Parts: sequence; C-alpha cells; structure tokens
Amino acid sequence: MDMITQKFLDRADAGRVLARLLAEMELDDPLIYALPRGGVPVGVEVAKRLGAPLDLLLVRKIGAPRNPEVALGALVEGADEQIVINENVRRASGADDAYIAHAVAEQRAELERRKALYLGNRARLDPRGRTVVVVDDGLATGATMKAALIGLKRFGPARIVVALPVAPKSALQDIYDQADDIICVHPVTAFLGVGAFYRDFHQLSDDEMVMLLNAVGTASSQVAQSIHKRQVAIPPLGLIGDLAVPKTPRGIILFAHGSGSSRRSPRNTYVAEKFNDEGFATLLFDLLTPEEGKDRRNVFDISSLNMARCSAASSV
Repeated sequence: MDMITQKFLDRADAGRVLARLLAEMELDDPLIYALPRGGVPVGVEVAKRLGAPLDLLLVRKIGAPRNPEVALGALVEGADEQIVINENVRRASGADDAYIAHAVAEQRAELERRKALYLGNRARLDPRGRTVVVVDDGLATGATMKAALIGLKRFGPARIVVALPVAPKSALQDIYDQADDIICVHPVTAFLGVGAFYRDFHQLSDDEMVMLLNAVGTASSQVAQSIHKRQVAIPPLGLIGDLAVPKTPRGIILFAHGSGSSRRSPRNTYVAEKFNDEGFATLLFDLLTPEEGKDRRNVFDISSLNMARCSAASSV
C-alpha cells in the first residue's frame, strides 16, 4: 500500500514542485492550460516559473441518462468548441441525439458563465503547432482529463505534456495514449483521494479564481519572461553555476554550495527565484567539481571548500 510520505502545503506548493520538474525539461515556448478550479493555483506557479502564458481548459462532463455520475462525454471549450462522446457509454445507456443535445445545451450555459466570469474579454491561446502543458491539482478517475485532452488534440498542438501533483496509476494509464509526456509527482496504487495529499485543500471560490488569473496575466508572467537564465562555468576550475539575471538587476547574490547541498536544491532555487522577482541577479554554483563530488569526504572538507569559495568569488 502506498504511504503518503510528504503532503503539499497547498495547491501553490504543488505547482512550484511541478514547475521545477517542468523547467528541467526545457520545453520550447510552452503554453500552460489549467483545469478549473483546482488546477488554476497549480498552473499559476507553473506559468510563473516557465515565463509562459496561462489559459483555462474549460470542460464540463455530460452525464449518462439516469446515472449522471457516469461520463457519457464532455464539452470542451476553447478557440472552437469540441464535443467528446464515449460511444460505448452511449450505447449502453441508450442516450439518443435529443438527450445529448439537451445535456450539451445545459453544460454549454455553465461553460459560458465560467468563461465570462473568469476570463472576460481576454484573448484565448491558440495551441496549434505549440507545446502545451495541461495541469490540474490531481486526478481521481481521469475521465475529465481524458476528455479535455481528446478535445485539445483536435486543435493540433505539436506536443502535449500533462503535469499532475498526484494521481492513481490506473488513471494515468487511461490517459497515456492522449499525451506525449506525463509528469506526476505522486503516482500511487492505493488511492486515498486527491485531498489526502494536501494540508490545505479548500474549495476555491470564483473570486479566488479571478484574482489568480489576473495575477499571472500581469506582473508575474512579465517578470518571469524578463529574466535571462543560463548555465556558466566559473574559472579557474570550471565550477558549474546557474545564472539568472533580471532585465535591470539591482545587484547579484551568490549561492555557494558544498557541505551536503547543491545548486539543484529545491529550497535554494526557490529562494533564488524570490530574489529574482525582487530584481536581484543570482548565481548558484557548486564548490566541488563533479569528480570531486564523488568522494563524500570532500563534501565536509571545510578548509578545501573555503579555498574554493575564495577562488570562485574572486573570479565572478
């Protein structure tokens, strides 16, 4: 049985974890799609880290006759509306064209309400020929995500990446044929529900949704896009470092890692990102070369680390 070894603080925390994994993939000019409501706080953090635009992938389930919990299909809203019908469920439930037309009309009204409230007149993203990242706060059955992906594929994206904090392995299997890549922090066998992996899993209000979307649509994404990042080699030993420089830096902060930590530490990269948001350049580098790092004794050799620090600092 799977054990929950570490819970996310909230959806934003889960988004930051996913964002670090996605950043390592070096996706080419990605677009971020979030499934509301729970996927939006996750998507906001991903969009901020990748410096990418964020849009909503609005989906409404179409329930089967006399059994609305069973997904007969889904209505997927986007640049063009898509209706996805599960033909097996349609035959088994006896749903006719009149029933489907009525159910679609009901769900379309709710989609239009949410679209107007959450997005207003905001221009929608066009995924055609692009890399898209679809995020949610987790999967249960995967039916809604599968419908969303089927609808999204009809718009012609070049690559689809699904990013999830948690999901049962069985649900992930059901969407493998609809995505090019799937990133899941906690793929589990014994599923206890998405909320079991969060300390704060409150239901998001419409006001929270609007606030989150406005935030990522203005300052946050603009700041992320203005930060230039690259890997550097620091002489004389060629120590590897990760340099991030805002458009008009207020100064530079050095993160020198040696005794058990590294420039890849999630805690250190998170702190560096906060400094970047405030206008400071950052340089995270390891005090040991990859070869030196293989010997654990070097990690705690304080005198050698001090010499490396002085040498590297004088070269920066």
